[in-house]
Amino acid sequence: MFGGRVRTSGAAQPDDLPDAAPHGLSGHLVGFVEALRARGIPVGPSETVDAGQVIAVLDLLDREMLREGLACALLRRTTQRATFDGLFDLWFPAALGERVGADEVEIPRRPDGEVDILELRKMLAELLVADPSAERTRQLQQLAAQMVEQMGQYRSANGPSFSAYQTLKDVQPELLVSKLLAGLAAGVDDSDFGSEIARRAARARVKEFRGTVEAETRRRVAERIGRERVATYGVQRQAEDADFLRISENELAELRRSSQRLARVLASRLAARRRRARRGEIDLRKTLRRSMSTGGVPIDLVSRKPRPGRPDLVLLCDISGSVAGFSSFTMLLVNALREQFSRVRIFAFVDRADEVTHLFDQVTPLDQVTRRIFAETKVVGIEGHSDYGAALDGFAEQWPDAVTSRTSLLILGDARTNYRDPALDTLRRLAATAKHAYWLNPEAEKAWGTGDSAARRYAEIVEMYECRSARQLTAVVGGLLPI
Repeated sequence: MFGGRVRTSGAAQPDDLPDAAPHGLSGHLVGFVEALRARGIPVGPSETVDAGQVIAVLDLLDREMLREGLACALLRRTTQRATFDGLFDLWFPAALGERVGADEVEIPRRPDGEVDILELRKMLAELLVADPSAERTRQLQQLAAQMVEQMGQYRSANGPSFSAYQTLKDVQPELLVSKLLAGLAAGVDDSDFGSEIARRAARARVKEFRGTVEAETRRRVAERIGRERVATYGVQRQAEDADFLRISENELAELRRSSQRLARVLASRLAARRRRARRGEIDLRKTLRRSMSTGGVPIDLVSRKPRPGRPDLVLLCDISGSVAGFSSFTMLLVNALREQFSRVRIFAFVDRADEVTHLFDQVTPLDQVTRRIFAETKVVGIEGHSDYGAALDGFAEQWPDAVTSRTSLLILGDARTNYRDPALDTLRRLAATAKHAYWLNPEAEKAWGTGDSAARRYAEIVEMYECRSARQLTAVVGGLLPI
């Protein structure tokens, strides 16, 4: 199904296969759309209808054309493509069971029957160094299928399964980069530029093959345990859904690029709230006076003239290693919202607080800002471990005018004090002075108060919110920021 002939192995269960959808192909498409939504890709009814029309006119046997057609109908941003491709491979698999023709590829073995890793690497290197073509792609897919079938099986508590790690752990295709580099560099100028191009091409081809093995593994596992289960852990998540405490560099970089878009979303929400607030509260005295003309019936309501004023915003951010990604992204996001406030001041700390507002601008990348914070400011004391108590005391002492009755105070951090004095009285004074005070915590709420966490004690003074991902952070900040 979808892409050619298949051979169905006995492992695949009928309920897990695409043609077992209760409402046919349309029901299968709806299930695919629901999976996209579950992974954070917003797909509405109109996009779903468009996807149905795409399926109606495309050749379903041309799997890649179907992939591109559905992507055009369902996706709004290029950053969603990796998640889309992972789910597409599960809902519209290239084969069911073992691939037809995969048994034509013979995995080299030693006389004792074990896989000959050196010969297998040589075979793989020859395929990877060949010029791209449909035949080369087919051979690589068949080789990946055979490697998964013969080298990737293992016994689990629920029976036999497949593992990409098990498949590649002995082959280690990254070791082939030097061999590929020699082959790809042939005929190319031996300048530094030409060598760098060949090196990047070699790494890209190795990465592509690893991705082929991982996709084949997900397909085989999905036939055994169900594609919905595999989708929960085997498909790349959206950067906005990544856990701040476990976020990768690539996901953090993607969040940095999307910060302006998220800031525009928050700014539009604030503008809408301000428009609604311009109506003002009902002026009871004037309303009753006007009602005299209608016999005392208050038909026409009179509102007080609102006095709009943009508040001050102060951020106090823990930038120690455990929460650096969370705090850095939040600082960048709020800095992009400067126009929504009369003044924004940003303070950072590890075990000492210092103002870093002047380091933020519209052109300096966030990673450079972070390096400048540690190089040019005094956020790290003698020990260099998080000390919320010392940071709060130092902030209140050195900048007593930073928090006023017009200030909204946002504190960012996991509230892990390394068992030091949390300075609760200082936080209590700051919260009493500020117009609003909130604490955004990147840790799961169930972990608050465990170990050296003073989150529960701080939460008794300041409203604390769980913000584990950019999506959750955007929702919380959008609801908290005052108008």
